[in-house]
This record gives sequence, C-alpha cells and structure tokens, in this order.
Amino acid sequence: MNPAKLLLAINAWLPEDIRVLAARRAPANFHARFDATGKQYRYLVWNGPAMNPLLRRVAWHVPRPLDLASMRDAARLFVGKHDFQSFTANPGYARESTIRRLTRCDLRKTGRLLTFVIEGEGFLYKMCRGIVGTLIQVGTGKFPPGQIPLMLGKKDRRVAGMTAPAHGLVLWSVRYPRRSSRTPNSNSVDARGPGRA
Repeated sequence: MNPAKLLLAINAWLPEDIRVLAARRAPANFHARFDATGKQYRYLVWNGPAMNPLLRRVAWHVPRPLDLASMRDAARLFVGKHDFQSFTANPGYARESTIRRLTRCDLRKTGRLLTFVIEGEGFLYKMCRGIVGTLIQVGTGKFPPGQIPLMLGKKDRRVAGMTAPAHGLVLWSVRYPRRSSRTPNSNSVDARGPGRA
C-alpha cells in the first residue's frame, strides 16, 4: 500500500479526535523511539477566573494571578544538562540515569492562554509535568526562581513543586537526523498527541 492510501486507511479506523496528517516510507531498521534525537512538549494553562469551556480537556485551569516574569526567570534555569531526579516520578523500573539535557524551556502568553514549550534530547517519566507544576508554583509565589538550581541539586522529588495534571500536556514534535539510513526522510515529525513526560 502506498503512503497516501495508508493515510486514508488509518484515518478511516481512528476515532474522530485523532488524525494522521502524513505518512512516509521508512527504512526497515528505523525505530521511532530510539532513533529520535529530540522532542518538544507543550503544556497549556488557562490562567483566568473562569475556565474556557472549549479548552477544558486540553488545558489546566489555574485561576490565580501568576507572576509571569518570575516564571520565565525560573524556566531559563532548567535549560542545560542537569539531573532531573527532583522533577520525575518513579516509573516502576530502574533507570540508567536521570540526567537529561533541555535545549529550551520557555513560556508564551496569548490572552489568558499560557503555553509552556519544553525541548530536549530525552525526558523522564512525568518530568515535563513536574517542571510545569513547579513553574506555576513559582508564579503563585510559593518558590522564588533562584530555588530551581537548589531543587535540581537535591535530586529528591519531595523538594520540587507539584506535578501538573496530565490533560494539558502534548507531545508536539519529534526530531530525527536529517540524513541517515535509519530514519525517515523528514527532519521532524509532528506528534501532537497526549504525552506522559
């Protein structure tokens, strides 16, 4: 089956809230997870007294006013190579390492909608949600931005902030090497589906 027909066939069987936007041939030895060189997650927060009903299933409602400048200062401190043990949940199995490198952690505001954009080479279980929950608590004044390096250094989940609810998180895109015998032809694949990071 060619990719165009495969796309139509898959979408005919998927529930209406999930759609495949493109399909391409990949080498037989390609692995979607292990060949990835980076991922981008986005997390949506509706920051207003009343929740936007159209976003109730895809954004976390935070009604309290937030200090966005402090949140942005704190977000920058996550960029780089760190041990993220303080921001991950126990996955139920032994991990080789909890050190990860983030290349981006920032916050966008469009009206009442806040979008956290987090990019990195790899992520730990519930890591993005731990980061966002902590940043929200920075915004409410519970933690100062300067406490982020101390949280990272403690390597203890109990010292960091809360875990944000799952429904605001989306795996936005996955990056692959541009030219490799083990990857598809495209440099980035739009994922845009719920994520667990």
